[in-house]
Amino acid sequence: MVELSKENYDAEVLQSELPVVIDMWGPTCAPCKALMPAVHEMEEEFSGKVKFCSVNAKENRPLMIKLKVMGVPAFLFFKGGEQVARLSGGECTVDAIREKTEALL
Repeated sequence: MVELSKENYDAEVLQSELPVVIDMWGPTCAPCKALMPAVHEMEEEFSGKVKFCSVNAKENRPLMIKLKVMGVPAFLFFKGGEQVARLSGGECTVDAIREKTEALL
């Protein structure tokens, strides 16, 4: 999983040839940590078709602000450099993340 920062965001997300899923998480966020194993499984499952990236909210405040993410967990879905979907808070279930990821293909 690619760790994003404001320095590599444009190259890794906006200029990506593949659709991108961004996992916005925090080190003290229990729901974020609970989702991580399933998200890592999806990363393997969609390997070569979808790029998975993550943002540590605590360490990347400027990127959180740029992407207008107010809380974690949050998942952003990009295709062709454009954000096409977003999940946040209680919407972030394994099934919902999978559904939005499959819609990128």
